[in-house]
Amino acid sequence: MRTPHLSADEAAPVQRRERLLLALAGAFVLVNQVALLLARDRSALDLWPVLVWGACAVVGHAVLSRRLPARDPLLFPLAMLLTGWGLNLIARLVPSFADRQTLWLVVGTAALLGLTALPHDLRWLRRYRYTWLIGGLALLFLTILVGQNPADTGPRLWLWLGVGRIYYQPSELLKILLVAFLASYLAEHQRYMRQDTVHVGPWQVPSPAFLGPVLLMWSICVVVLIWQRDLGTATLFFAVFLAMLYLASGQGLLLAGGGLLMIAAAALGYRLFDVVALRVKVWWNPWPTADAQAYQVVQSLIAVASGGILGQGIGQGQPGIIPVVHSDFAFAAIAEEWGLVGTLSVVAALAVLVVRGMRIAALAGHPFRTLLAAGLSVLLGVQSLLIMGGVLKLVPLTGVTLPFVSYGGSSLLTSFVIVGLLLILSERSISPR
Repeated sequence: MRTPHLSADEAAPVQRRERLLLALAGAFVLVNQVALLLARDRSALDLWPVLVWGACAVVGHAVLSRRLPARDPLLFPLAMLLTGWGLNLIARLVPSFADRQTLWLVVGTAALLGLTALPHDLRWLRRYRYTWLIGGLALLFLTILVGQNPADTGPRLWLWLGVGRIYYQPSELLKILLVAFLASYLAEHQRYMRQDTVHVGPWQVPSPAFLGPVLLMWSICVVVLIWQRDLGTATLFFAVFLAMLYLASGQGLLLAGGGLLMIAAAALGYRLFDVVALRVKVWWNPWPTADAQAYQVVQSLIAVASGGILGQGIGQGQPGIIPVVHSDFAFAAIAEEWGLVGTLSVVAALAVLVVRGMRIAALAGHPFRTLLAAGLSVLLGVQSLLIMGGVLKLVPLTGVTLPFVSYGGSSLLTSFVIVGLLLILSERSISPR
């Protein structure tokens, strides 16, 4: 694939806009960290995560300006803003975890920039779809055999990387690999899916011959995730699968049928898995067990209500009362200390990321690139909605992380890889043949 040469005058607006947005994000992150140090009477040495954040932003901007001069100028600054905000939050809630998250930020930035050094036509991702997906599944199966949990309790979804207490969750990698697999397979068969159809009553749906392989691979992923009790990720996979299948086929019946299957699967899970039944009961009426099973959700609602419009101020609230607040309930902590203004800002930043991703998909000009950009955007959007809805008791809690903000190296690395792929897809280029 060839990338058209851009003159300095053509590339300059992109660079200026991105620099300005990164500068504003950096000012926000720095002011919040200084406010936290003053509120908690901490040492100035605790500013080092912000300094590392600034180095990642400067290096990232410089490398992207050279390798992707015609990229979308909003994606990287928004990702850095949310990540910096997450660092502020983690430093406030669990200071010892801020160091780990900062190191994962460096790894995530390196992964994002590393992707831009690979061929921008992404044929390496498209042509070897089965190899990538089978590799991801192999890692997932490995967690069944030797998986661990850093907290020593709960599902063993992580692999120890052999260094200190550094773990990686393979299901995070599988998110991207599954989207890439679906984008490649559906793009290759898109024309036939729309033409070779079978009648189901008054409707037409794609032939099972084309749906069979993709259904098989998707089913394996979901079965393994359910086996591991990683039900939040399984729900996320199901939703992304339905969205991409609808985009590729244009058949609304598939979307409706998938929705019914999701309801049926939820009802079955309610009967088969105690954890699903508990989460549904807590969602439906948390107050009878507010001091026991529903303690997290109730304290989350109290934190959101306490935040009001402008919030308590960083370091001024009590979000630490919520168990695992730095991971599952990061959105509630933001609501308490930054208020409605803060939560709407997070929602707006994530929404802009998703909308820009869908815009990239609309302008991609090639089925694979279109489906890949759309799938990655839907992945970010659905994951965000699931966890924010769970925190606000709009849907049962799923246990997924809030992209970029929540503590978790695996999740942060995955989010940066997604942004890296979207940046490559956003580059003004000739579509691959």
